[in-house]
Amino acid sequence: MAKLGDWIDPRPTGIYLPAADIWIDPSQPVRRALVTHGHADHARGGHEAVWATPQTLAIMEARYGPQSGNPVAYGERISMHGIDIRFVPAGHVLGSAQIVLEHRGERIVVSGDYKRRPDPTCAPFEPVPCDVFITEATFGLPVFRHPETHDELDKLLAALRANPERCVLVGAYALGKAQRVISELRVMGFDDPIYLHGALQRLCDLYVEQGVDLGELRPATGVARAELQGRIILCPPGALNDRWSRRLPDPITAMASGWMRVRQRARQRNVELPLILSDHADWDELTRTIRELEPREVWVTHGREDALVHWCRLHQVKARALDLAGFEDEDD
Repeated sequence: MAKLGDWIDPRPTGIYLPAADIWIDPSQPVRRALVTHGHADHARGGHEAVWATPQTLAIMEARYGPQSGNPVAYGERISMHGIDIRFVPAGHVLGSAQIVLEHRGERIVVSGDYKRRPDPTCAPFEPVPCDVFITEATFGLPVFRHPETHDELDKLLAALRANPERCVLVGAYALGKAQRVISELRVMGFDDPIYLHGALQRLCDLYVEQGVDLGELRPATGVARAELQGRIILCPPGALNDRWSRRLPDPITAMASGWMRVRQRARQRNVELPLILSDHADWDELTRTIRELEPREVWVTHGREDALVHWCRLHQVKARALDLAGFEDEDD
């Protein structure tokens, strides 16, 4: 009797589909690749041909230069050597997708990275019932239960109001997190200009080109200290405490990350204002998604695999961890 999903081959360097000779999110250049989203631990340069959403291809081009790209719209079906493939929203960042594979009467969903919270910068996660669900487990421990997004950003705005002579400097990953922080603030009615470290400008511009309204953005470099008092400034996490930040008006250092739940991580980065804001599913969202999809098997990758595998088995769902290499949390 054939083993469930025996036509898909998870390897340390990615998920391989032998029948179609194509990889999903390979960690090294290959001849043919399906890519779930634009973060560097999933989207590498150098592939001979790439299939991804138009937004993900635009992100890859911004980062790696021209791609031999084949755009696949959400819901569009393509076929490769008897394997039906479609991309559906993952709710992670702009253009992020789950890859739905159908072959031999089985359906396998490779979720990539995903979240279930609303996000004004990207399409929401679309649940797809399946036989095998391949899930991330970045925050796959019960301690990780993310608070409401606007409650965290209320802390940022309160700190700004209480310290008009200072600025709030927010460390945020360049793809997805920075744009989400800006967009969520706009939804909350914050209309003041937001200032950017130069390393964030290119991807913010790309989001705007893709139709995401980020309001008025200004460069933070070369601006007088007095202009930056009472302002929100975004920078990459690595710039929070470097020489660049020392010219700012007594910054309140903040960090937007799911890892801010861990106090030691906040202390390590000298973060004064931890903002628990993640683009990954938390423990409750991971387990709720598995309950909702009712897969026959769950394959768990990049993260806290053991705890989620244990939860699945306690709930009579067959599960195993995949040994995929090269995945990082990218300062989420």
